[in-house]
Amino acid sequence: MTKALIIGGGIAGAVTAMALQKAGITSEVFEAYPTGADDVGAFLIVFANGLEALRVIDAHGPVVDSSFPAQRVEFHGNDGVRLGERPIAGTEQGDGLGPRTLRRATLYQVLHAEAARRGIPVRHGKRLVGAETVATAGGKRVVATFADGSSAEGDLLIGADGLHSVTRTLIDPAAPQPRYTGQNTVCGYTRDAADVPLSPDTYTMIFGKRAFFGCTRAPDGEVWWFANVPGTELDRTALPATPPDAWRTRVAGLFADDDTVAATLVRATGDRIIASNAYDIATTPTWHTDTMVVLGDAAHAAAPNAAQGASMAIEDGVVLAKCLRDQPDPRSAFSAYEKLRRDRVEKVVAASAGMAKLTAAGTGRPSRPEGAERGSGAGADNWLTGYRIDW
Repeated sequence: MTKALIIGGGIAGAVTAMALQKAGITSEVFEAYPTGADDVGAFLIVFANGLEALRVIDAHGPVVDSSFPAQRVEFHGNDGVRLGERPIAGTEQGDGLGPRTLRRATLYQVLHAEAARRGIPVRHGKRLVGAETVATAGGKRVVATFADGSSAEGDLLIGADGLHSVTRTLIDPAAPQPRYTGQNTVCGYTRDAADVPLSPDTYTMIFGKRAFFGCTRAPDGEVWWFANVPGTELDRTALPATPPDAWRTRVAGLFADDDTVAATLVRATGDRIIASNAYDIATTPTWHTDTMVVLGDAAHAAAPNAAQGASMAIEDGVVLAKCLRDQPDPRSAFSAYEKLRRDRVEKVVAASAGMAKLTAAGTGRPSRPEGAERGSGAGADNWLTGYRIDW
């Protein structure tokens, strides 16, 4: 039986392992960190296309149970004037698989719990440093080596190791590096905003004079918010050490002159604030070798504005598993996977980059807010959220 080494224990890694199991392929997941759930403060939306991909491997239930619905989006200018409202794409499903909001850490945890329930092994503290293909009597094998001196051998290696992927550079040392988009993404949570009027099951999006803001209220009354803040790229290792009050002061100041709820919500937030740099990779020329392949952010990173990163990674894992099931030769399977995925994911990256430019402009009152809805995943064309995998 074919054995896959999956590098990266995040969302993409867990989904890929479960999809491979459904395809009759064994796998082992290797995670660099001692524990998982990175970006514990960030939250995301899994759209209908991502949930439908999870349904293919019978893993959608735990995600739906651990999240809350996102039904519509409202747009406001910096003067507080409501610019319009639209349903978020996928809410027309009617089968419980419309878009869902949850913390990234929660998504990680429920997917890993489901993978563990299915008996899929995950090895923590295994940071990939190298991999080579070796010839054996039975064909080619790949040997992965880790920073702790250990190694693992399998028939193929799948790089689900994210934006700063080691696998991507092993496949192609000249592979492009992530491109900083010119924005920091700041997320926060507050329970001290009960008097702030927000529509239920709705994302309120605000085009501020100097930054873009979005928020939604969870069923328990807590407000979850994010801000796309223009600025220089920050040292990734220093970001977790930045005091929350520094971000609170900075973000609130950017919205202080606007007549919106943004500054009020930020000021009402305590220490539950996290920030990150926003990156993308417009295209990765080489996705695979004879024995190694990349998926998710390792292959095609989009700026967070499209909110489709998790859903694209989920789709990738299921499609790759299907191709490996149907193609006896890994290279043929990798080629089929790339053919099925490249155009779609690069279109998403381009759409997200367009949204990043729109929200970075700080115009405050865009002439076509519906363009922002498509870029942010809300009101998106059917090509995006209507995508389905025929297993």
